[in-house]
Amino acid sequence: MQADKIAHYFDLTDKVIVVTGGSRGLGFEMCRAFAQSGATVVISSRKAESCQRAAELIEQETGQTCLPVACHVGDWDACDAMVEKVYEQYDRIDVLVNNAGMSPRYESPAAVSRELFDKVIGVNLAGPFRLSATVGEQMARGRGGSIINVSSIAAVAPSASELPYAAAKAGLNNLTEGLAHTFGPKVRCNGIMPGAFMTDISTAWTEEVKNALSALVPLGRAGQPEEIVGAALYLASDASRYTNGAIIKVDGGTAFGN
Repeated sequence: MQADKIAHYFDLTDKVIVVTGGSRGLGFEMCRAFAQSGATVVISSRKAESCQRAAELIEQETGQTCLPVACHVGDWDACDAMVEKVYEQYDRIDVLVNNAGMSPRYESPAAVSRELFDKVIGVNLAGPFRLSATVGEQMARGRGGSIINVSSIAAVAPSASELPYAAAKAGLNNLTEGLAHTFGPKVRCNGIMPGAFMTDISTAWTEEVKNALSALVPLGRAGQPEEIVGAALYLASDASRYTNGAIIKVDGGTAFGN
């Protein structure tokens, strides 16, 4: 009985969960875990074919319904259209995961164009703000829900090669705490702050980067994508019903240094 009670805390049966950036990497692993826990998952990313492919794979694995919806989160009209489509289909959103992000490389800070800067802020901060504002208000008017913002350790330990991205993620951390106050008590808003993970971006890592990780991370390695799942399930489920405004590090204990 005790085991059944504990499992119930993490049960997502009949929950409708929207995940942006859900077609690959950490987002895909979260979508898969949510479906395995009984949720109906809306998989969103910029490319429709990627969403469709991810949805079909998860449906085959889990038997759970997945709705693919293309959305460029930097476009507020697209954000509004996605939310409208989900509400037309399911009449609610129980969990919103703002996971979509981008961190393009640049030669130097002075080489960052205004267009690039605005694009990075749009995807990593402005989009999550718009989605959280529209969905959060509807959650608060209805039966409540959970908003999960996926940040980055760059928010508190920015490197020279990702300054616009780091600034956006720092803003996302701040937004998370603000939304926790704005939409409480019926809506919780929390964040996950990942460190280095072995997603597709890791294929570009040099040996120098890999060696640096061994020194900076007490666990001696980068994370595997499925290792984000525990924090995501916790924040999406009733197990976290008294957790609000929290930023949870999932980074192997990374030492930031100076």
